[in-house]
Amino acid sequence: MPELPEVEGLVGFLRESAVGRVVARVDIGNISTLKTFDPPPTALAGLEITGVDRHGKWLDVDVDGLHLVFHLSRAGWLRWSPQVSPTPLRPGKSPIALRVVLDDGSGFDLTEAGTRKRLAVYVVRDPREVPMIASLGPDPLAAGFDRDALARILAGQRTQVKGLLRDQSVLAGVGNAYSDEVLHAARLSPYALAATLSDTQVDALYEAMRSVLTEAVAAAAGKPAKELKDAKRAGLRVHGRAGEPCPVCGDTVREVSFADSSLQYCPTCQTGGKPLADRRMSRLLK
Repeated sequence: MPELPEVEGLVGFLRESAVGRVVARVDIGNISTLKTFDPPPTALAGLEITGVDRHGKWLDVDVDGLHLVFHLSRAGWLRWSPQVSPTPLRPGKSPIALRVVLDDGSGFDLTEAGTRKRLAVYVVRDPREVPMIASLGPDPLAAGFDRDALARILAGQRTQVKGLLRDQSVLAGVGNAYSDEVLHAARLSPYALAATLSDTQVDALYEAMRSVLTEAVAAAAGKPAKELKDAKRAGLRVHGRAGEPCPVCGDTVREVSFADSSLQYCPTCQTGGKPLADRRMSRLLK
C-alpha cells in the first residue's frame, strides 16, 4: 500500500507533469470505485489542473476548484502515460478503475490488482467533504507536529503502539510498512502499550518517525511514478524482510502474521532478544 512518502512522491510527480494542463476527459473503468455522483467526473473536462496536494495517504488533484481525490488502498497504483492509449476502457474488463486524459494526450490511469476492490475516488468541491479526510489526525511531518504533540497523543492510550501509529484518525499517512520501520529505528516493541512509554522512549519514537519518513520522502522525490514502488522496497530495513539479517545487529528479522496483514521486527533491537508470540502460527501448529 502506498503510504505517506510514496503519495508525496506522486504529488511531486503530478505537480511537474500535470499542473497547467487541461483535462480532456475522464473515463470510468470500474463504477464501484467512484464514491460520489455530484459533481460527476465529466464536470472535470475542460478545466485546468491548478494544484496537487496530499492528505495523509489521500491524493488531491485540484481541477480549477473541483477536486479529484483518491486513495490507492492496498493494491492500487497510479500509472502515467506520455500518450494515453486511444482504445476506450471496457468497464470490468481490465484493472484500470479510472483514466484521466489531458489536452496534450498524456494522462494517468488509476489501477487496482486483485479481486478485492478498495480503491476509492471522489469528485468534490472541498476535500473535507470526503469523510476519511475530515477525520484524519495530524500529519507527522507537519511543521507544527513536535515531540510534545506526539506525547499528548500517546498519553492515556492503552493500545499497542504499532496499531496506534497505523490509525489514520490518530496520525495521517503512516501504514503497515513505515510503522514497522519507525518502531525498528526507535528500538521499540510493536506490542508496547503507548501510554506506558517512558520520556526517553517517546523521544526516540518522535526522532525515528521524523527521520524515517523524511528520508523516505527524500528517496521518493523526483522519481517517476513507475519507480516509486521499487524505491520504497529498497529503503525498508525490516518490513517485508522476514528471515533476513537485521542491518543493525545481524539478528534474524522475525514476522508475526495476522488475518490480513503481518508485521516484521528485530528481536535483538526491539524486544530484548525475545521472539513475539505469533498466535496465528500457534493455532496452525495445534
